[in-house]
Amino acid sequence: DTNGKGIDLLMRLCNFATAETECLAIAWLIGCLGPSVPVPAPFLTGPQGAGKSTGGRMLVRIIEGMTGDLRRAPNDEENLTTTVAAGWVTALDNLSHLTPALSDAMCRIVTGAEDVKRALFTDGDVFRVGYRRPLLLTGIDVGVIRPDLAERLLPLRLERPKVRRTEDELWAEYAEALPVILGSLLDLTVKVRAAEAETPTDLRMADFAHLCAQLDAATGLGALAAYRASLDDLNDDVIEGDLLAQTVLKHAAGIEPGTEQRMTSAEWLHCLTGLYTGEDFRPLPKGWPTTGKVLSDRLKRLQPTLAARGVLVDWGRTNTARYIEIARPSTAPVPPEQEAAF
Repeated sequence: DTNGKGIDLLMRLCNFATAETECLAIAWLIGCLGPSVPVPAPFLTGPQGAGKSTGGRMLVRIIEGMTGDLRRAPNDEENLTTTVAAGWVTALDNLSHLTPALSDAMCRIVTGAEDVKRALFTDGDVFRVGYRRPLLLTGIDVGVIRPDLAERLLPLRLERPKVRRTEDELWAEYAEALPVILGSLLDLTVKVRAAEAETPTDLRMADFAHLCAQLDAATGLGALAAYRASLDDLNDDVIEGDLLAQTVLKHAAGIEPGTEQRMTSAEWLHCLTGLYTGEDFRPLPKGWPTTGKVLSDRLKRLQPTLAARGVLVDWGRTNTARYIEIARPSTAPVPPEQEAAF
């Protein structure tokens, strides 16, 4: 019977910036104890010297034990499978850039995937490798985040500690506190799993959203509101890093609420390109869509992010051609913090 003091010990050892960040970290740890439930990947970020790697190790070792540690990001699919198989939590340290291939691989780790490979020393035998693991990332900034990965991330911001301690002193205290931390986490998990709460139906990671609602019902921490706010911040990051998304939002601002515009993908490409270049004909950025098909594919990736900002994108067909529809609903979406208050 730890009386919950282990959670307080953990929060004192980690340098989480806000109470909202703390409750999201607790929700993630509880989610790691449920092997059948996918959980978003916490991304520990903050200024240099904020203890991101140390905080990541502490979170991982609650689940993995004192042998758990962070690893470097894999270079290819083969190394990814090996990294994932090394433990229950896949923790990648000090990320500075996310390639499209690595971003897609992280999405697969979070929600689950299966690979089929030829068995070694055989001509035709194959074996199947299925995996889904809790994923943890650390880094200062990874650059542009793709929309599909943003829906699977859980940003946890840390701040620089006011008092520095030696590694030996810090880890000695952590090793002594770990049994109490784990005991408190298990006690809290029992209470949370027994709590009744409605499942939010508007969030992609519905299982984790339900877990946050259960945590709120058991403790009143406000984890679900914090989770919604974190997703809203990630949407801002996606938009800030994508000039096409910014251009679509700029064009949609001129559409009357409750109305829509329909054009072919080629016509939309001409329209959005002209809006971006403007009267001074500024050069197009690297990666700007070059064909209507490329534009359509990019909009499909951005569809959830744009919908969160009140711009709906849909596809359809007439008797003569396919079209893309961009619309603004007659009523603006309720901000996440107000929706949580309701």
